[in-house]
Formats: sequence, structure tokens, C-alpha cells
Amino acid sequence: MNSIQLKSRAKINLSLDVLGKRLDGYHEVKMIMQQIDLYDNITVVERRDRETIQILTECEFIPKNNGNIAYRAAELIRKQYNISCGLDIYIEKNIPVAAGLAGGSSNAAAVLTGLNQLWQLKLAQKQLMELGVSIGADIPFCIMGSAAIAEGIGEKLTAVDGLKNVWMVLAKPAISVSTAEVYSRLDLSKIENRPDTLKLLKAIKERDLYTLSKNMANVLETVTERKHPIIKDLKKKMIEYQALGSMMSGSGPTVFGIFKKYEKAKAAYENLKIINRQTYLVQSYSKGNNHE
Repeated sequence: MNSIQLKSRAKINLSLDVLGKRLDGYHEVKMIMQQIDLYDNITVVERRDRETIQILTECEFIPKNNGNIAYRAAELIRKQYNISCGLDIYIEKNIPVAAGLAGGSSNAAAVLTGLNQLWQLKLAQKQLMELGVSIGADIPFCIMGSAAIAEGIGEKLTAVDGLKNVWMVLAKPAISVSTAEVYSRLDLSKIENRPDTLKLLKAIKERDLYTLSKNMANVLETVTERKHPIIKDLKKKMIEYQALGSMMSGSGPTVFGIFKKYEKAKAAYENLKIINRQTYLVQSYSKGNNHE
């Protein structure tokens, strides 16, 4: 049996602005996304003895059928290229589920990338990204990797310098957040703090973590924090433990803090781990290849 193993990396938002609502019901966004070195392990195994797709995982929180976006990615590429063999997709989950970290989209991106290699389809990255966007707006970024400005519904990407070897602590509180609900409750007329994308990009390029950390902004916090005060509490804790800055990623609920030194990040991780079970000590990832 042919098989391939891949790393499926999470992302955080260093900024997230919502510009307006489109006629198709989606929201127009502008955000800076950055991959981090927190990843799921994906193994895709070709099954010539059947035509069905199986999702195999020990994680009880993700669907095992076509409710799983990785399943739909496999189904999509099979149909597009008229391939009938079955697949076993093993997902070893390390990225928390429904966390604002694009874990599901990253799994789907890994499956598309892996099957392109496994079946020698020779699709260019752009072609894979065009396939992926039809099932998820974050998938193109997860295929491209590193760091980017994302516009449109998140699918229009401009590669930018990413954070290099920067230590972060992530804390995902034990709550669930509906992205659709967050966007539906967003009142654009009441947003006072919007991100300055050019200022943030300059800070990233110059490795000015202080300016970056103090100017990060996510307009969706106005909705999610109001419903879940623990997010604001975790941000305060990050600063208390000497993070340069802290923000919610995506629609939440994961909160991250940026640290100048490993020792301070490690101490914050140890302290937060006591009060928040799903806490992670990670680095930024900007090697330009999402799936090793």
C-alpha cells in the first residue's frame, strides 16, 4: 500500500479586521496570518481493496465521515481526477478543535498536498489552493504556509515576512465558539480599535516584537469576549506573566501571548497550565513549507 505522512500546522492571526458584509453573505476581511509549530500528524494510506474513505483518529471531537473537512478534501480531489481507490486518513490530533487555529483546514490542506504527491498529479501550489477554497476559506493559506496577508473571505493571499523563531504561549479555554455566530453578532459601527496592517508588517520585518505586540488587533474580540469573559482574563494573565502582548486568534476562543525570551514563555506556560488544561508552548513557523 502506498502511503504518505505529513505535518498539518496550526495558524494564528496577528491581526483580523472585518471590512464589511458581502452580497453573498460572507464577510470581507483583511488579516495577517502566521503559522506556528503546533501540528497534527496526518497519514494518508491508499486502499486498492475498496473505494471508501475512512477517517481514523483517537480524537472524539472530530467527525469520522464527510462532516470532516479532511474527508471532503479527499473526496474532492478523487472526483476531480477520476480516482476511485479508497483511502485511510489517520489524524493524530494535537491542535485543539474549534479553537480559531484552523486545525481542520490544515488537515484538509495536508490531505490535498499529500494526495497530489501520492498520486503524482503534479498540481502546482496555486491549483491546490484553488481546489481547497471551494471547501474552506482558510485552506489556501494552510497550503501556502508561513505568513500572509489574507483578504477577500480569506482566500486572496499575499506572502509576507513571517515571525522567525518567536516564542508564544497559547491557551484554549474549555468553551466552544461558533464562527458563524460571532460574525452574525459583529456590529461594525461600534468597532473602535482596528489593526494598522502596514505598521504591523513593518514591525514584523524589522523584528520589532514590542511594536507588533502592542498594535495587534482582532475586531472579533468585541463579540467573543463579551460572551466569554474568560478570554479577557486569559489575555490579562498572559501580560501578568510578562507577554509583550496578547490577543485572541480568529473567532476564538484561543488566546496567545508573544514573548521575547524562552525562559519567560516557559514560566508563563507552566503557570497557565495549572489553570487552563489546554495550554501550549510553541514557536512561530516560517520555513515556507507547510507539510514536511
